[in-house]
Amino acid sequence: MAEMVCAKCDGTGWVLGELEGISGVTRCDCVLVERKDRIERTSNIPPLYQSASFENFLLPKEKDNPVANRNLGSVMMRAKSYAREYPLSDKPGLLFIGEPGTGKTHLAVAALRSLIERGFEGLFFDYQNLLDRIRTSYDPASGTSDKEAYRSALDAEILLLDDLGAHRTTDWVEDTVTSIITHRCNNRKALIATTNLPDPDAAVVSGDRGNTSPGGRDLRRTLGEGIGMRARSRLFEMCHVIRVSGVEDFRIKKARLF
Repeated sequence: MAEMVCAKCDGTGWVLGELEGISGVTRCDCVLVERKDRIERTSNIPPLYQSASFENFLLPKEKDNPVANRNLGSVMMRAKSYAREYPLSDKPGLLFIGEPGTGKTHLAVAALRSLIERGFEGLFFDYQNLLDRIRTSYDPASGTSDKEAYRSALDAEILLLDDLGAHRTTDWVEDTVTSIITHRCNNRKALIATTNLPDPDAAVVSGDRGNTSPGGRDLRRTLGEGIGMRARSRLFEMCHVIRVSGVEDFRIKKARLF
């Protein structure tokens, strides 16, 4: 099949034009489209979320659950604002904290894809998979891709870490995640992250679920315990923190329908 050639630039990537009586050339729109497609292909976004967007994010119906509709709608608007205003925001990152199945990953990827649409480069990593690949890289027989995982996490223009803290905490894990987050914080490199681990400094909203003591204290492992207090401190320094709460696990709800 013959390769399609852009009719606007005849495949050159440049368009002749005139500005204030002076002839010149400008980049053709097709170049921007090709760049966006290339960035998205190499972003490592998993197939389940490759089409995730703000437009196809389903909010609970207001008549069924007005609190969840209001809370999740507010979360989505804050994520959209971040993606629209980047990189002019006072903080370069975004952290979603909430229960499993409440839409955190969908919204995080929607923000990432919006930024890719604007021409920024982004990279998705599942937190546990990233750590496993970095650990494997210490094996002399490991592949090149594994050896590059740590460097990619440091240098990506925008890094999305999904399920932050979902790994058994060891000194090596704590040192590795602290190194990545500190490097990105010091260099104002964007980090979008999601976590199921609670944090006492994230705003508490009525309707939160969790394991609590009779006195109301949350007994679950905290974000600080999951990634270390140094990494947690840096994370709060560099990220807008969004608490996702009062929303039923959509995976469990979907399973009940069948």
